[in-house]
Order: sequence, then structure tokens, then C-alpha cells
Amino acid sequence: MNEGKQANNAWRVLCLLFLANLFNFFDRAIPAILNEPIRHEWGLTDFQLGLVASAFTVVYAIAGLPMGRLADTGSRKKIMGWGLIVWSAFTGLNGLVWNFSSYLAVRIGVGIGEASYSPAASALIGDLFPSNRRSRALGIFMLGLPLGLILAFFTTGAVVRAFGSWRAPFFLAMVPGIVLAVLIFFIKEPRRGAAEEQQVVQATVTRPIRKVLSIPTMWWLTLAGIAANVAAYSTNFFMVPLLQRYFGLPLEKAAIITGVIVGVTGLIGLTFGGWIADKMHQRSERGRLLFGALGLLVSAGATAYALTLGGTQIALFTAVFSFGWLLQYNYYTCVYPAIQDVVEPRLRATAVAVFFAALYLLGGAFGPIVVGLLSDHFSATAMLAAGASQMTEEFKADGLHAAMFVIPVALFITAIAMFVAARTFTRDANAMKAA
Repeated sequence: MNEGKQANNAWRVLCLLFLANLFNFFDRAIPAILNEPIRHEWGLTDFQLGLVASAFTVVYAIAGLPMGRLADTGSRKKIMGWGLIVWSAFTGLNGLVWNFSSYLAVRIGVGIGEASYSPAASALIGDLFPSNRRSRALGIFMLGLPLGLILAFFTTGAVVRAFGSWRAPFFLAMVPGIVLAVLIFFIKEPRRGAAEEQQVVQATVTRPIRKVLSIPTMWWLTLAGIAANVAAYSTNFFMVPLLQRYFGLPLEKAAIITGVIVGVTGLIGLTFGGWIADKMHQRSERGRLLFGALGLLVSAGATAYALTLGGTQIALFTAVFSFGWLLQYNYYTCVYPAIQDVVEPRLRATAVAVFFAALYLLGGAFGPIVVGLLSDHFSATAMLAAGASQMTEEFKADGLHAAMFVIPVALFITAIAMFVAARTFTRDANAMKAA
């Protein structure tokens, strides 16, 4: 009877964490959808647009380290709840910005609030579900990513059209986060290590970050995450501008197609990918990572091919890139559970925070800014090659299209790192069980 109550509580908490994660990615996606109207209003370059995403990501990564350590020692529900309030409030303030500098400052505020969430939530899920069900649980939690993107990409254009302003979506996005924060404060937290088969030591760990970094598999999973974030942030941030410039689509249609590419695919990839990953893990301890690595390899090939298509082949581009992006979601259902399997419960929030710090500082922060720099460079090169004296939207379209090849290269690196991580996984997972 007690086990049944614990299971019901686990699923109730997971549903609430999923909803908060959904609005995490919903709020985060809005600026990417509004890149073009913001660029035109303030006369920005692609480098400046990328800088906004990168600054957000750097702050998110740095703030995540102390937040992760705090989540291993303090109340996770309070950390998540107050973080939700902070990032929701700053999201609303985005609608009041008056120039590039104020926009940049407010996005940094959103990053600080969001940094509190994932380490605490991931560690909480690790204590709610045993190892053989973590892929499924984390897959459901990560469904907040594609559903948040779908909600943002499918509605933001319509909101802009209805209110006649790109500022309106920011105001509307603020409300759900405040409501969810109140509900999170009432979560019943399990004890740390509650879902482990062996009794878990509760004593405080000295030099926690050093201990996390002593696990070889963590290094390879982190490298995979860095490369995956380069691809994900570049795609999420610049896909709408690519569809507008290179394929000539209006904002609302470009946003909806992007929602299909990065959102709808995630519903399939995370739902079925998590189920398959758990099955592969039951057959072989390394099966989960090998399955994910193979999917990422195919993903790299599919997205590369999609980017070779011409500006009139929008339907084929959408289909092929979507297929590749669906397989990209194997990264989440395979790497995130693997971290839980090689890190002891007392260090999981810290491990996720260290993992995220590397991902976002070296991956997410670099993706948009590198694509932005390359886009400006290739645009200038195209202008010079044409013998033109003035930059046009056509040159900007060609420049951004060429820069987006960063995405398949990053996905290929992700696949290789996951293959190598599979080689060290069994030893590190056994060491965690023996700790």
C-alpha cells in the first residue's frame, strides 16, 4: 500500500515538473521566433542576435553550478519554485525593453532564474524512479522541451498578429510560471537515494565537483552534450530566420514549420525513444548509449542533406530535417539517464549542474554566436562575390544558410562521443553501485 502511494506521488510530481519544464522552454523559445522583427526594429546584425542567446546561456551555466550544489543539500522544491518566479517575472519584463542593451540585460535575468530548475528537477526524478524506469521518466520530463517549443512556435506568430506587437507574447508567457511556482512549493520530496536498490550513504561529500569529474564516462557524456547543444541552440535560434530569409516564408508560417521540425519530432523521439532506450538498457548496460549514438549518426547525415536543398524545396527540407531532428532527441533519453547511473544520489544535482555548465558555456553559448558570426561573414563574402556595394536580404539569406552547416557537424561529434562513453559506462556504473 505504501509503495502504491509512493508511486502515485512520483507520477504526480513528475507531471508538475513536466509542466514547469514545458514553460521553461516556451519562455526560452520566444526570442528565437521574434528575431526578425527585433532585428529590423533596432537594426541588429546576426552576431548581435546570437550574442543575446549566448549571454543568456553563459549566465544560465554559471548560475547553475551553485544552484546544483544547493539542490544536493537543500530543499529542491523551494529552489525550483523561487526560480520559476524569477524567470517568469523577467520574461514579462522582456515586453518593456527599449533597445538592444536593455533586451540583453533582461534576457540575462531570465537565465539566472532558469538556472535553478534543471539540476534540482533531474535529481528529484532520480530519487522518484528506479534505474530501469528512469529513461521513461526523464523522457516524459523532457517532453516539456518539444511541447514547450510547439506551444511557442505555433502561437507566438498569431499573438503578434492579434496584438500588432512582438512584445505581447512576453507578457502572456509570464502568467503560467507564477501559477506553477505556487504548486511546486507543495511538492512532497523523497529522501535522497530513495529509488536505489542499495542503501545510500547520506553523509555530505567533500570536494563534490572533483569527485564528479573523476568519473571517465562523465567526460565523454559532457563532450556529447556540448556538441549536441551547439546543434540544438543553433537550430532553435536561427531556424525561423532561415525559413523567412532563404525560403521566403512569413513569420507565422516560418514559426509553425519550425515548431514541426523541433517540436513535433520531439514528441515522437522522446516518447518512443525513452521506451526503446529502456529496453536496450535491459538487454545490455551499454545498449542505451549505443542506440543513442547510432541515432545521432543518422541525424547528422539527414540534417546535412536537408541543408543542401534549394530555396524552393521547402516541403522536402522540412521532411528530411524533421527526420534528422527526431533522431537527435535520442541524446536526451540516453545521456541524461546514463548520468544518473554513473553518479551516486548525493552528487546527482551537482553532476547535472557541472554537466549543464559545460554544455551551455562551451556548447549552447557558442552555437548561436558562431552561426551568427559565420552568417555575417558568408553574407559579406556573397556580397563581394556578386560585386555589390550594399548588403541586401538576399545576401543575408545565403550567409545564414551556409552557416547552418554547423548543425550536422556538431551532431556527428555528439554521436562519436556517445560511442566512446558506452565503452566506459559499465565500469563506472558498477563503481557507483559499490560506493
